[in-house]
Amino acid sequence: MPISAEPIVFSKAPSCLSGPDDDVILPPGAEKTDWEVELAAVIGKRMWQVSEADALSYVSGYTVCNDVSERKWQTEGTGQCIKGKSAPTFGPLGPWLVTPEEIADPQKLDMFLDLNGTRMQTGTTATMIFSVAKCLSFISTMMALEPGDVVTTGTPPGVGMGKKPQVYLKPGDEMRLGVEGLGEQHQKVVAEGA
Repeated sequence: MPISAEPIVFSKAPSCLSGPDDDVILPPGAEKTDWEVELAAVIGKRMWQVSEADALSYVSGYTVCNDVSERKWQTEGTGQCIKGKSAPTFGPLGPWLVTPEEIADPQKLDMFLDLNGTRMQTGTTATMIFSVAKCLSFISTMMALEPGDVVTTGTPPGVGMGKKPQVYLKPGDEMRLGVEGLGEQHQKVVAEGA
């Protein structure tokens, strides 16, 4: 995909949030559910029209997010990404909220995701197209971020949609993912009602 001139912004419904070791539940009709290990920044104070230079001072902490996405709903219909990003359990967060004092530089953190013991994603926040500060500042020019808001910041190569052939989650799959200094998540994939 071509690199965009500005950060791509979309929402996830708050009802998608789950714990770091909770099952990821595939809802009826899901056919192309994918994984995305991401660094997430949690906002600590109201952020509106904030410069890139000041943006990180608004972060209360960092955590791990698995931005689970149903690609069929996200890309094959009309409308916005939120449709494929918001099913219950599609936003595992945690295990910890690590304060900025503990993270010397959010642009120097290794990231990984394993599926059934096979490494799918290996990366670092150093290669992000837009820095955490840039993302937060950019968003704050269009909307006010409030304490407790979570901003995820992008994923390294290796998502299922990008594989040849494509690989998607199925019941029984297990994911292990983490970001340096922020801990690890472990999820089992189950079908709704199973």
